[in-house]
Amino acid sequence: QVRLAESGGRLVQIGGSLRLSCEASVRTFSNYAMAWFRQAPGKERDHVASISVTGADTYYAESVKGRFTISRDNTKNMVFLQMNSLKPEDTAVYYCVAVHTITSRQYWGQGTQVTVSS
Repeated sequence: QVRLAESGGRLVQIGGSLRLSCEASVRTFSNYAMAWFRQAPGKERDHVASISVTGADTYYAESVKGRFTISRDNTKNMVFLQMNSLKPEDTAVYYCVAVHTITSRQYWGQGTQVTVSS
């Protein structure tokens, strides 16, 4: 069983920065690729960023490329999302997701609210 706990979401001004964290309670964190998804009010849940088990490979949605950075610390079972130059359209609940590299089973956190406003 994998438990994911996101933190760091809050109200931030337009153009500001925020760092989201996700702590995974799992035996072997390095068996999981990690990702961040987000869901804005009235919209579908969308992929934001992904990172491979070693951290060597990362993938981003076009809407966040150049502004967001995903990273992970396998010694602490943590994944992060550094968000810069935030825009109102980044307002959403952000979810941390773990994907087992062999079974492809997904585990989702409860989400953390990010609100970007003037």
